Amino acid sequence: MRWRGLTGVLSSQACTLSANRLLTVAVPWLVLDRTGSAAQTGLVVACQVLPYAFTQWLAGPLLDRIGPRRISMAGDVTSAAVLIIPAIFGTPPLWLLTAMLIAVGCADGPASAAKRLLVPFMAADAGQSTARGVGLATAVERTATAAGTALAGWLVATLGGDRALWAAAAMLGVATLIVTLTVTDPVRDHGRDDETYLDRLRTGTAFLRGNPQLRALTAMFVVTNLLDQALMAVLLPVWARAGGHDATVVGLALSAVGVASIASALVSAGYGGRLPRRATYLIGVLSSGPTRIVVLALGLPPEAVIAVYALAGIGSGLFNPLLETLQVELIPAALRGRVQTLITAWAWAGIPVGGLFGAVLLNAGGLHVALWVCGVAYLAAVLRPAWRVDWSPPDPPQNPAEPRENPAGSPQKRVAPRPPEPRTPPLRLSVTSKDVAAAIPARDHIRRR
Repeated sequence: MRWRGLTGVLSSQACTLSANRLLTVAVPWLVLDRTGSAAQTGLVVACQVLPYAFTQWLAGPLLDRIGPRRISMAGDVTSAAVLIIPAIFGTPPLWLLTAMLIAVGCADGPASAAKRLLVPFMAADAGQSTARGVGLATAVERTATAAGTALAGWLVATLGGDRALWAAAAMLGVATLIVTLTVTDPVRDHGRDDETYLDRLRTGTAFLRGNPQLRALTAMFVVTNLLDQALMAVLLPVWARAGGHDATVVGLALSAVGVASIASALVSAGYGGRLPRRATYLIGVLSSGPTRIVVLALGLPPEAVIAVYALAGIGSGLFNPLLETLQVELIPAALRGRVQTLITAWAWAGIPVGGLFGAVLLNAGGLHVALWVCGVAYLAAVLRPAWRVDWSPPDPPQNPAEPRENPAGSPQKRVAPRPPEPRTPPLRLSVTSKDVAAAIPARDHIRRR
């Protein structure tokens, strides 16, 4: 029963993430098959992606006030109800499909943020550390990304885009049922009676602005997400075409990242709490970030590129749970919904302009220059938090009745508490009038300073 809540959150995450990956494949295929226009396809997909992070930020105060469990259930059931429309009314026209995806994006953002907030609470209820819970959640995310995309391709090919939407709705319905039956809400911050929604929103913003460690992490998220989007949307496909490679090389490289990140995330869940944090961060970000860009700039053969991308997946699965754990430790539980959703909104801010940034660099200096500029910028972005963030773990609460582990990992001996020393009974003095009248020599005076 202790693992019930954590298992429920992870299972619901697997369902919703798989549904999202299914939509990522099914919706573009459905629009392109109906219109034949790549521009309209991109516009419809953007209508789902753009509200995602923005509504997360707006839902931050509600997550802290109402509770993440209710937000998760409401978001998933809303998305499922919207996606059932094709099953009831038939194939929707393009304008209705666009409206449906806007509604799904608005509902899915808060629901995803709610499940993210539930992970550390449910891990604590299961008697597990935050690092273990976050590591398991990262492994679930990477697995759903790999398996969900493959499942989406099979469903679209066999059943068609319309029925793939039904499958996504069913997954979201299952996620709602799992959260309803297995998860309980953590203690909520009801705040002051006179505190408005905007006051709570400003409180989260002020906390992020006043914490230099979180600011350093947020700036790194913005820059690296922008550069990752530039690499994935523009530079990597152009590199493959310029070198005479087909899409198979790109697919193998990305698959290597996914599979390796699943394995390393599981390792992080098991042993991440014992690893030195700063060294783990540096090894993880340096192996998973700039190396993916530099290997392309060096003109190495495809086999070397795939190997480097597999190494990048290992690093990614190590440092991403560490960064999530660090945010949980730096943000008070009462503010976690507002602050983490604000960080996510900032992190997503660079994604829409990443492809444009990569195209500008490509046109200005060519592929070689664009890759080196992005690689150096990535290196600078990930090195800054290494010295701006306190990577030391928080001090655990000390309980003399429980055995602790020393740095070597062996439990220390239980030490009995020291018995209290016997108290000396107070000295009672009785002074009579005869004593006061007696003369006291000067040498008997005791002066205390």
